[in-house]
Amino acid sequence: MLILGLNSFHGDSSACLLDDGKVVAAAEEERFTRIKHWAGFPARSIEYCLSNSGARLEDVAHVAVNHDPAANFWPRLRSVLKRPPSPGAVIGRLRRRRERSDLRHHFGQAFGDGRLRAPVMHVEHHESHLASAFYGSRFDEAIVVSVDGFGDFASTVTGVGSSTGIDIESRVLFPHSLGVFYQAMTQYLGFPYYGDEYKVMGLAPLGSPRYVDKLRGLVSLHDDGSFTLDLRYFRHATEKIDFTWAGGAPQFGALFSAALADMLGPARNENEELTEKHRDIARSAQAVYEEAFFHVVRSARRRHGLDDLVLAGGCAQNSVANGKVYGEAPVKRVYVQAAAGDSGGAMGAAFVAWHRLKGSRPGPMDHAYWGPSFTDDQCASALDARSAELASSGCVREHFTSEEALCRRVAAFIAEGRVVGWFQGSMEWGPRALGNRSILADPRRTDMKQLLNAKIKRRESFRPFAPSVLREAVADWFEFEDDVPFMTQVFPIRQEKRQVVPAVAHVDGSGRLQTVTANGNPRYYRLIAAFNDITGVPMVLNTSFNESEPIVCTPSEALDCFVRTRMDCLVLGDHVISRAGP
Repeated sequence: MLILGLNSFHGDSSACLLDDGKVVAAAEEERFTRIKHWAGFPARSIEYCLSNSGARLEDVAHVAVNHDPAANFWPRLRSVLKRPPSPGAVIGRLRRRRERSDLRHHFGQAFGDGRLRAPVMHVEHHESHLASAFYGSRFDEAIVVSVDGFGDFASTVTGVGSSTGIDIESRVLFPHSLGVFYQAMTQYLGFPYYGDEYKVMGLAPLGSPRYVDKLRGLVSLHDDGSFTLDLRYFRHATEKIDFTWAGGAPQFGALFSAALADMLGPARNENEELTEKHRDIARSAQAVYEEAFFHVVRSARRRHGLDDLVLAGGCAQNSVANGKVYGEAPVKRVYVQAAAGDSGGAMGAAFVAWHRLKGSRPGPMDHAYWGPSFTDDQCASALDARSAELASSGCVREHFTSEEALCRRVAAFIAEGRVVGWFQGSMEWGPRALGNRSILADPRRTDMKQLLNAKIKRRESFRPFAPSVLREAVADWFEFEDDVPFMTQVFPIRQEKRQVVPAVAHVDGSGRLQTVTANGNPRYYRLIAAFNDITGVPMVLNTSFNESEPIVCTPSEALDCFVRTRMDCLVLGDHVISRAGP
């Protein structure tokens, strides 16, 4: 039975296909449209999922959507009666609801009228998040926590996942939201774009928490594990907040009110220099978020006493907080879905549909390589089409028939200080490059962050780069040990190791690691093992294969990025293209 899961008309639109309860394909629309966080109907993701499985739209038995307009109806009604929205807000909500609900019209436009025969199942937003995490994990029983901005009128949901399903026990409803708190602080700090919260997370370790006492006043924690916002500092409860996706890119209006600027001073403009004050506010905002997040998780753990935790929702992409939860909750094992944010809701909705229809557990999701893949012949064709251009720029092209020889050659390049584009297998699901669409470099070089930003990334200098590490070496290099296959947690690097790998150690001595196993990604594992053989360091620096764009999807896009940047080498399947000189 085929179930198609969708996240549509929201940031990070996506599609996922299950075949008899198992994931067979999943992708985000931004990888095809080349517009970051693309919102709208994910037609090309759907097309990919079907074609990858050899299926037609007529073969789909059920469509599941991670949005239920009937969810939390009575709290919604009470809120409307208590705080009547403005006419503009009502019109905007009705427009978005109409656009999201008329799925058959959008399927007809994209694929032809009458081809969608399957019934549509609406799944509550946070239930989809929780299902993506719990059913994606291999935990028999776990605390389940979803935290984000808002979805179906809720911002935070907790409960327990078990053999019988997911039991939701508590919700924090509109207008109170940790996601709104963090997004408002992100906007205040001059990062206005959808998804910019990771910049605040990267900036925070450079500051001191001297604004914590002031910002604590914005979030009140309650004995039952819930929290409330001081709504004087936010606009969303009483005013219309613009949310559009003109041209596909989602855009949010300002969430913070004038009261926040009265308390902290004028908000930073996007192009204004970052000062010590901005760094301190970022650190304080991260600290206040963590206090509230740990409060939610601790409360759930006290109620159930379970050692395993799964996290989902947009706030579950706060990898710094995720890494600290072991000591703060405390729990022993943590699973965070590769696409913890809204794109992952497509998979979660499909999981819920399977469980409701069949009564058995769907999943799990042991890896994230569910996107398009390309044969060696397709890679060769892309190179042939630009062979003259590559030759004229002094590039040398090699083809390897031995994977061992390929990995040895590339590991040697990395050890020499070269920056390598690594394009292999199926594209990753979720926001992180996990060794199939990655740029790789030597973590031992003190100048590698500067080199990467100069050659390729051209991004803020304070943002850290991540280590991909052999799973068996985690305990020797990090202060915590767990499986982190999707780069969703930050662990402290052991004190004596930090100076060995300065390119992946953030200013506070931490690293957002990805654990790599021979089963999960055999070729990437062999490459890191080869680098370890040369250097004695069982990790490489890994950053996403892109330059101010979504992560590359096709061989042609990888070549475009290689040509227009100063990347030293490109590994396209079994082909290695290297520029002359180190």
